Amino acid sequence: MTRYALAVDIGGTKMEAALVAEDGVLVEGSRSRQATGREATLASLDASVVAIVEHALAALPSDGELVGAGVGSAGPIDRTAGAIMPVNMPLAHGFRLEESVRAAASTVMGSDVRTVLGHDGGALALAESWLGATQGAGASLSIVVSTGVGGGFVANGAYIPGATGNAGHLGQVRREGGLTLEEIASGPASAAWAQKQGWAGATGEDLARDAAAGDPIARAAIERSAREVGEALADAATLVDLDVVAIGGGFSRVSSDYIDLVRQALTGSAAHEYSRRTRVVRSGLGDEGPLIGAAALVLR
Repeated sequence: MTRYALAVDIGGTKMEAALVAEDGVLVEGSRSRQATGREATLASLDASVVAIVEHALAALPSDGELVGAGVGSAGPIDRTAGAIMPVNMPLAHGFRLEESVRAAASTVMGSDVRTVLGHDGGALALAESWLGATQGAGASLSIVVSTGVGGGFVANGAYIPGATGNAGHLGQVRREGGLTLEEIASGPASAAWAQKQGWAGATGEDLARDAAAGDPIARAAIERSAREVGEALADAATLVDLDVVAIGGGFSRVSSDYIDLVRQALTGSAAHEYSRRTRVVRSGLGDEGPLIGAAALVLR
């Protein structure tokens, strides 16, 4: 009998769920999404959880075994309380996400479904270590650069959650001027900075298009993001002694050389030879990584 996990991933713009088999493959037809955003409330998130969980579990094979639900969420999170306090969803602070997923899944299955909550960056890091770009690393950091910036650590194949489950929250480290890395380098922050320089676009997709067409402000915004991410990673590599950093997320694909720019910034600013040797690579799992990682919280 094949083992399956219900995987749920919640971020600043959307939440998704899917069934993931024990080999890390998403079950065809099980994936769906609902919008989140800054206006998301406790009630709207709960309704969205029910919708995506019901859709995913409807695809469970008749001979499959559901071993539990893994949930990765934008943070900060409180693993003890099973709650989230997401930076990009201020009206949803205190949402009991773990219980919401457990209740929705248990209702569908007719029995209690074991549910494990983790930080989305940690879930991604676990996925990359299991099946992606950081396999075999002694110490790795996997990050997302998207609506927000987050990450997670794995050492010798084990997820390192920290005391409260928030280890790897790279986007909330302070940079020059007191701003957080997320407030400087995320997709929305980069677009907002470019607008202040006179750029007429609105989104990260617009930045990608205009930079490719030669717009100097759009290109400067991309380079600024990559530089700030690389310098923050240099500090992380110096502190934790990392083998490799994997980068995913929609804004990391804003230009074909974004990963190269981050790598150059890390190498150029790292304090020691061991941290300068840290490799920077693109995520090996694409947009499935967060769901695979959420599933790994109960499969691994």
